[in-house]
Amino acid sequence: MSAPIADSAGNADTARSSLEALRTEIAKAVVGQDPAVTGLVVALLCRGHVLLEGVPGVAKTLLVRALSAALELDTKRVQFTPDLMPSDVTGSLVYDARTTEFSFQPGPVFTNLLLADEINRTPPKTQSSLLEAMEERQVTVDGTPRPLPEPFLVAATQNPVEYEGTYPLPEAQLDRFLLKLNVALPSRQDEIAVLTRHAEGFNPRDLQAAGLQPVAGPADLEAARVSVAKTSVSPEITSYVVDICRATRESPSLTLGVSPRGATALLSTARAWAWLTGRDYVIPDDVKALALPTLRHRVQLRPEAEMEGVTADSVISAILSNVPVPR
Repeated sequence: MSAPIADSAGNADTARSSLEALRTEIAKAVVGQDPAVTGLVVALLCRGHVLLEGVPGVAKTLLVRALSAALELDTKRVQFTPDLMPSDVTGSLVYDARTTEFSFQPGPVFTNLLLADEINRTPPKTQSSLLEAMEERQVTVDGTPRPLPEPFLVAATQNPVEYEGTYPLPEAQLDRFLLKLNVALPSRQDEIAVLTRHAEGFNPRDLQAAGLQPVAGPADLEAARVSVAKTSVSPEITSYVVDICRATRESPSLTLGVSPRGATALLSTARAWAWLTGRDYVIPDDVKALALPTLRHRVQLRPEAEMEGVTADSVISAILSNVPVPR
C-alpha cells in the first residue's frame, strides 16, 4: 500500500510546483498583482469563478490572458456590450440549407477559460445566460443540455467607478462567483517597473514575445484538485467558518449576510490556500487569508452605513477580529 501513497504524494508535489511556476510565469507580463494571481489559482483549484474589479488600465484583461498562456488552456474573450444577446454567449441553432436541419453552433462559453470583459455593461438577460454555465457547467439550448469543457472558469471584469450605462450584477449572480478580487493600482515601484518594460519593447498584445510559456496543464490541475480534496479540516475550523458567516447575518451594518453557500466557499478556498502553502490541514490563518475575497461580494451594506464610509471589507475585517479563533 505504500507505493500508491508515495506516487500520490509525488503527483501532488509536482502539481504544486507547476502552480508555483505558474505565478512566476504570469509575472513576466503582469507586475505587482500577486494577490489577484493567487486568487485565480485558488479559483482554479476550487472549480470556481472570479470577478475582477478595478479601474481601467490595471491589467485585468492582461492578467487573464497571461494565465491562459501559462496554463495551456483554451481561452475565449467576450466583450459585453448593451446589445449583446444571450445566444451570442451560449450559442444557437442554425439552419443548414444543405441538410434542411438545424445544427447547434457553440458560443464562446464552450471553452476552458472565458474572459467576460466588462460584464456589467450588458443587460440582465444576457448576464443571466451565464448562470447555468457557471453553476451547472452546461448550457441548455432548445431543451437540450450541452456540457461544457473541463476545466471551466469564468473570469469576469468590471469597472467600479463608471455607473452610466451599466447594469450592476444582482446578488444571485454575484453569489455564483467564488472570489471577488480587487485589482488595485500598482505601487510607485511597480509602476516604474511597468513603464520600464514598455520602454524596453514589451507588447501586452504579444505574450509569446514576452517569453510566456505553458508551465502547467489540465493534468497538473486535476492532480492538484485531487490533493486539495484530501486536505483535512478539523471540527474546530468548520465551526470557525460558520461563526464568521453567521456573524455577518447579525451585523448592524449589513442588510444581507453570507449564505450557507458562502460558508462552503470560504471553507473550500481555505483548503486550497492551505495546500498551496504546503500543508495538508487547514489552520485559522488560512480562513482569514481568504475571507475578504470570498465574502466581500456576498454581503450588502445598509444605505446609512454606506453613507458613513463603511465598506464590506471593513465590516468583514471587524468580524474577523471579534470572532474567537480556535486554538
